[in-house]
Amino acid sequence: MMFDQIYNFLRYSESLSSSGMPTAEQLSEAPKHGVQVVINLAPHDVPNAIPNEGQLVNSMGIEYINIPINWGTPTKDGLDKFMDAMEEHKDKVIHVHCEANFRASAFIAMYRILGLGWTEDNAFEIMHKIWDEDAFPVWKLFIDGMVNQGSEKFLNIMLGLYNKRE
Repeated sequence: MMFDQIYNFLRYSESLSSSGMPTAEQLSEAPKHGVQVVINLAPHDVPNAIPNEGQLVNSMGIEYINIPINWGTPTKDGLDKFMDAMEEHKDKVIHVHCEANFRASAFIAMYRILGLGWTEDNAFEIMHKIWDEDAFPVWKLFIDGMVNQGSEKFLNIMLGLYNKRE
């Protein structure tokens, strides 16, 4: 199976793509596509995670970065680490993945808005091809809070209240 056939694969540019969880076989295709950095936003214990993914990626001469983002509790700290990684490697070919490309596509959209000055419409257009944050209230609150540079304290209170409902 080809690299660009990974679940929910999105190509943003010649130097940026994202997807859901690849198989080891799919990930082994990354060098053929010029990938120089893989950023995994999924925790290592998610279903279908590749055992020793970091070692596999490094063995192909590709830099591996894992920033585990809990689906139910995304954080500003996680987004800040992601934005730092994107900025540090902005001149390289980057592939970002998670489980279903929801975290990855959302973080890329927020990076484009907050780090590169994109408009929300342009930044979220590609993400909305595969999912809509309105269906996931925790993510809607998180994205709105980060994009609108709302008070982090307010965001944490709202996320805390939402999570207590369940």
